[in-house]
Amino acid sequence: MIRLPAVAGRFYPDDPERLRAAVDSFLVPGFDEKPEQERIHARACLVPHAGYVYSGGVAGEVYRCIEIPKRVVLLGPRHYPRGAPLAILSDGAWQTPLGMVPIDHLLAEKIARAFPPLREDDVAHSAEHSLEVQLPFLQRAAASFAFVPIVLGGVQWDVLEALGHALASVIAAEREPILLIASSDMNHYESDAVTRVKDRKAIDQVLALEPRKLFETVRDENISMCGYAAAVATLIAARDLGAARAELVRYATSGELNGDLQEVVGYAGIVIE
Repeated sequence: MIRLPAVAGRFYPDDPERLRAAVDSFLVPGFDEKPEQERIHARACLVPHAGYVYSGGVAGEVYRCIEIPKRVVLLGPRHYPRGAPLAILSDGAWQTPLGMVPIDHLLAEKIARAFPPLREDDVAHSAEHSLEVQLPFLQRAAASFAFVPIVLGGVQWDVLEALGHALASVIAAEREPILLIASSDMNHYESDAVTRVKDRKAIDQVLALEPRKLFETVRDENISMCGYAAAVATLIAARDLGAARAELVRYATSGELNGDLQEVVGYAGIVIE
């Protein structure tokens, strides 16, 4: 199955040349000049998924400082109540204006076996943008790669904990490096001042590698972090795999770009080693 772009022309350019130029503008300066051996061998990262005009700079800061391996697991929120709440795809490829990206069939099958609640469901993925907007960055930052797409609806702690442990068990058994990418924006549609305070509380838990506290902080502080479930599961897996530190690469709000400080969205780029 070929999954066609759902948000090309809206979240990012649909013309290949314009898209390539846009992504490259976020990856440089520094990406081409930085030797591959100097890039961070990250276990995981957190990147935003808004339109490139808003969040592209934050995402680009992350992608330009890490090594992109040939295998990637992408986790993000299911924004729309369509399809399974825990959805994976294990066959085919995703198309972007820059070409086809194959799904890592063998890795997807292993993850699905390790965590049976995941359902094979193209409906949940068909209109979802949180994973799609990451692919052009990866296509420009990596010579070649295959990926596993997973989207998560609203889920409870015990489900996320089990998913995180399952991801780690599968990745630990593989010989090749695998990068976990959690796709999430931060707080939505409150003032810039309020959003920065709320986002700092969530970011601090990611930097402390505390998935349970992140889960509780988002719920208790009413932080509308759309991909918190992906971030929690990713943190659990990264800790199981030996992650020892995390670094905030860049934080921004939409208000910095459009001047509207009354209703902003926050964006955080974090690398987990």
